[in-house]
Amino acid sequence: MTAQPVLASVTSTALILFNGAFQPFQAAIGFAILGYLFTTYMIPRVSPSFVKRGLYGKDMSKVGKPIIPETIGVIPAICYLFLMILFIPFMYIRYYYNQPDTYDSEAASLFPNGKLSSFLSGMLCLESMVLLGLMDDLFDIRWRHKFFLPAIAAIPLLVIYYVDFGVTDVLIPKIIRRYLQVTTNSIDLGIFYYFYMAAVAIFCPNSVNILAGVNGLEVGQTAVIAVLLLLNDFCYLFIGDSSSPAYSVHLYSSCMLIPFLGTALGLLKYNWYPSKVFVGDTWCYFSGMVFAVVGISGHFAKTLMLFFVPQIFNFIYSLPQLFGLVPCPRHRLPHFNPEDNLMYNSWTEYTEKQPVKPVMIPIFNAMEKLKLIALIRDKNGTIIKSSNMTVINLVIIWFGPKREDHLCMLIMLLQFLTGLTMLLLRHTVAPMLFGFDNSWNMLTRFYKK
Repeated sequence: MTAQPVLASVTSTALILFNGAFQPFQAAIGFAILGYLFTTYMIPRVSPSFVKRGLYGKDMSKVGKPIIPETIGVIPAICYLFLMILFIPFMYIRYYYNQPDTYDSEAASLFPNGKLSSFLSGMLCLESMVLLGLMDDLFDIRWRHKFFLPAIAAIPLLVIYYVDFGVTDVLIPKIIRRYLQVTTNSIDLGIFYYFYMAAVAIFCPNSVNILAGVNGLEVGQTAVIAVLLLLNDFCYLFIGDSSSPAYSVHLYSSCMLIPFLGTALGLLKYNWYPSKVFVGDTWCYFSGMVFAVVGISGHFAKTLMLFFVPQIFNFIYSLPQLFGLVPCPRHRLPHFNPEDNLMYNSWTEYTEKQPVKPVMIPIFNAMEKLKLIALIRDKNGTIIKSSNMTVINLVIIWFGPKREDHLCMLIMLLQFLTGLTMLLLRHTVAPMLFGFDNSWNMLTRFYKK
């Protein structure tokens, strides 16, 4: 073992074990380093066993289409689950010894033992998603069978939310309150809010899975989203009032995300171009559910969606192909040209037997004017090819052919800039629209119950 891993191991051990005050934030950093080390240690050692068991795939975007170990995302997923189990004392033991009587700044940094149920329900959801992802990688489950399964995995979390928190109000913007001449500043959605949270649990894992196909993109987008969520947490931890209820919530969120980021970076080291491993659906489902668990148990499920804007756009953009209005091949990967080692957008072809559906012709024409699609027509003006409708292909249309790693970095940069814009709007424009900070108001109501 070289000097750098040894130094990292000593640092992580010091942050975890020599933590006299049991500070969860400090311990989270230590567990993140430990997760990175464990992931980077295990992946190269277990990858040959995956290939022997038939868990491999061909990298279609490389010369010679080399065989790559697949389903490796299960390694960091299991590593994260073990780390979070070991993390439990560092999150809850301080409350046991301090027993705060009032909600002051010290109590804000503690996690009551009663909140352990929320933490354990989140772990149960993640374990269920690892199992679902692994079954999908092994048996290639059809989309119509697996699409709604994350909602079933999220049931324990939703039940604990109902028992522990139970706030189902949604704020009404001031301009709408003034127009409708209502005095209340929120509306109670009741059971429909739970349907929304179930939809979040469905969307997050599947959206990560849909925006994939380039070396490093599945892991890279989850790392960027984790960083954006941590920036949102830091707004409350280092800028906001440490005595507010929101402080504890976002400390909990950061303690979940920091170890996750460590394991994700460890996986990204081997999944980056040229990829040595494929992460499989296991990582996509697991990582997406991590964000859903953090957003639901942290009581900011609506804010969470702001950081999924590229994934939301990719889903909406893909709907014509997902619903069969446009032919949808099994893989809509960009086309690799071995002559220049660049990625080009892939195409959907139309024939006399399978022409463009009439309803799509005006839509295609409008999208072409907005540079949202590339079309190829014959001499009569009939559409014979259209670019596959994914964000990956769209980025190639906008910025031209790219090498695979440059394409991945560009998409990750767009993800970060979009999320950073949403973060600024969340903490500047949103309070002006609603009159106050939604997170602080809802949590204050909860702690006053």
